[in-house]
Order: sequence, then structure tokens, then C-alpha cells
Amino acid sequence: MTRFGEMLAAAIGAEQVASDAAALNARRFDQWAVKHLRDWRGEAVPGPGWVVQPCSVEDVRRIVLLANEHRVPLIPFGLGSGVCGGIEPTPESILLDMSAMKSVRFIDDRNLLASFDAGLNGLEAEEAVAALGLTIGHWPQSIGISSVGGWVATRASGQFSTAYGNVEDIIHSIEAVLPNGEIVTLGKAVRAAAGPDLRHLLMGAEGTMGVITGVTFSIRAKPEYRGYSIFYAPDMEAGFEAQRRIIRADWRPPVMRQYDGREVRRLFRDHERDGQAMLLMVHEGPQARVEAEIAAMAALTGLEPGDPKAAQDWIERRNHVPTWRDMFERGYIADTVEISGTWSQIGAIYADAIAALNAVPGVVNASAHSSHVYRSGINLYFSFAATFEDKAKMEPAYFACWHAIMEATAKHGGGVAHHHGAGRLRKPYLQHDLGANGVALLRTIKAALDPHGIMNPGNLIPDA
Repeated sequence: MTRFGEMLAAAIGAEQVASDAAALNARRFDQWAVKHLRDWRGEAVPGPGWVVQPCSVEDVRRIVLLANEHRVPLIPFGLGSGVCGGIEPTPESILLDMSAMKSVRFIDDRNLLASFDAGLNGLEAEEAVAALGLTIGHWPQSIGISSVGGWVATRASGQFSTAYGNVEDIIHSIEAVLPNGEIVTLGKAVRAAAGPDLRHLLMGAEGTMGVITGVTFSIRAKPEYRGYSIFYAPDMEAGFEAQRRIIRADWRPPVMRQYDGREVRRLFRDHERDGQAMLLMVHEGPQARVEAEIAAMAALTGLEPGDPKAAQDWIERRNHVPTWRDMFERGYIADTVEISGTWSQIGAIYADAIAALNAVPGVVNASAHSSHVYRSGINLYFSFAATFEDKAKMEPAYFACWHAIMEATAKHGGGVAHHHGAGRLRKPYLQHDLGANGVALLRTIKAALDPHGIMNPGNLIPDA
């Protein structure tokens, strides 16, 4: 073990520090497709110098203090479900594996609060509250492989967000260790006007502003009843307009998803209808309200109803996805890209992004669905796939597809990042959302909190 490794071991215990090849190799990257592609092609993908597993907030504090003193890069790592390149360790860095911090701190049924260590698996957190008839209400597709701290660090969205909100709407408080070793708890009251909301310094910061060690959520009772509805729209614009009317009329089906014709053909083959778009909704709550909501949908949408079984089928298989290696072995490079726009922007974003994707050589699929709806607009979740006999063409095509979607979104004023975070992948495009002065402000905040630049360097914040 190197001298610095010995210092880490002295700080928190040798059993919590690993520098062997197996441990380092297992933490070289997260779920970003590009790193998996490079590894599959046999390219060298560097790992960290040390993998450290803290078991307490005090362990984290000691590690942060040591890294800050010696100017060693420190990379927080939840359960590795990120898909935008937020994890890129080097042999000079510490990989701070938070997975050993996985306690349920408390569940308060009266005040509907639940507190967890940041490294706890999201599904385990949900199961803990479900045993008491409660729910966090946050259901990202990655729920079984993501940590509750990771939800906060990437400003995640769940599949039931239209009624229950995104992670920022569910968070009550955040505990974290700042780069100088100070421990803070941000958030106390059910609602506060005590200056700027400092929780937002850590939400979406992706490990660049500090280490999230604990999260308390404002939870809810499990819904009494669930129902489903399906409608068909002649095109995406008609479906967007139907969703706008639903939200404007103040209905909030927790799940509202609209698939274009290509995605219906790929994902709902038994329910395809002449290439039309499909609007899928899941309704939850008191039975009387759910029944009233379902009854109101037909008149509001003006669309042709379909078989609700399609929505039930989606619930059953919604989190089943192939591995990147499976895709590569079949000759494909693929990804999903989520953006957002107002009701006035989203149709043009969809049309231009799909056209731009289809113009990229090798692309064999360009499609999209919406999955999160707001009063003022909606998100889109683009999917692309390209295929090549020459494996060397896969990575350039991947970045070309991403660029096509980012630029089409920015052209019409949309938001280039909805819920997967930014990482290194979106970093060059953040100027579209933040503006030059906003990017400068982000750098100023980073410099104030982390003057030595130890926290996940190179991630999220656009280069000067």
C-alpha cells in the first residue's frame, strides 16, 4: 500500500480501504454507454488509486479532510447507475464508495418523514416504508440499482412524477460533508423562508460540491386504488395537446407517457394501431377520485381509447432493459436522451431532433416518448440506435446523435437536461440552459466551496 493509502487506512481502518486490482477494476466507471463500449473494445479504462468504503458520517469527514489536505481528487460513488459520465476516476483519485452507508435512520409515520443513509439502495428504502403502508413516491427506472444519495446528486425524476413530483419535491433535508470537512444539514422546516434554499447547492451537483451522507424525504401514504387508461393520437402533436388539456383542467395522473408510432411498434407490438402515437396513463389515489379521473379523460383528450391492458403490461416490465454489452454484441450503439420544453416548443423539438438523428450515418432507430408532464410543458425521452460493421464508427456516431438532440433542443429554447444529470456528456451544452453568466456563477460557487478542486474534478462544470 502506498504512503497515502496507509494514511487512509489509519484514518478509517485498513479493512475499509482497497487498492487491489479487483476492487479498482470494479469501480472504473458507472453505466455510461461510452465507457462500457471502450471496455468492450479492449481499450484501457483507468480506475481509481484507492476505493474507500466509509461506514459513518465521521468516516466521510476524515476522508474528505485528508483528501483536501493532500489535494487528492475525491469521487463520490453511490451504486454506479449514472449514465452521463459522472464517474471518471484516475490512478491519482479516491473513489468514495458510499454503498456501506445503507441504514434506515428513521421512519416517522405521523409526520410522514423517512430518513436514510445516502448509500441505501432506492428499492430497499421504498420497501422499508412500504412495510408501514407508505411510499416515497419516487420510482426511477433505476430504482433497484441506484442509491437515495444518487437520486439527490443527479436531481432524478421518477416514473410517477406528474402527481408526486421529482426528487426535489420530495426531499425534506440533506446531510452532507463539505469539501472543508464541515458537516451540514440543509433543510429543517416543512417550508422555510430563511434565505436561499441551500439544499439546492447539493441537488444536481453530482459530487462536485460535497459528499451527500444522508437524506430525509417527505413521504406519503400508499395509494388506495390504481387504474389505467390508453388513448391513441394521430400524431405526437395531437397527443401533446391532449396532455396539455388534462393538466390545464387540473387532473394529475401520476404516470402520463406518450409514445410515437415507432416506439409503439417496438414496445407495444400487440397494441399497435396504424402507426399512431399512444398515450398511456396510470391513475392512483382514493378509488372515487381515480374513477372520476378516468371518466374525465375521454372527453378531455378527444382521442380514441385503447385497451388499458397495455398500461398494465408496461407496469409489469417497465424496468427491464438490455445490458450495453448485449447491444454491442449485436452490433448496435444506442442510448436514451431526455430533454424538456414548453408546450409551444416541444413539437418543433421533437420534429427537428428526429430528423437530425435520422441524418446521422448508421442510425436505424430514432424515436421518442414523453414521460413527465408539468403545467407549463413536458419532457421528451429520445431513443437512438446505430449499427456498424466497423466497431470504430460506433463512438463517433454516439456523440453525433447526442449532439443532434442537444442542438435541436437548444434551437427551440428547450432544456437540454431533464433527469439524468449532466456529467461529462452534457457539460459542453450547459451553456444553453445556464447562459454564460450562469456558467460563471456555477464556477464561482464551486471555487468558494471547493477552492482546491478536489471534488469530482472535470465533472458537470463547463471548462473555463
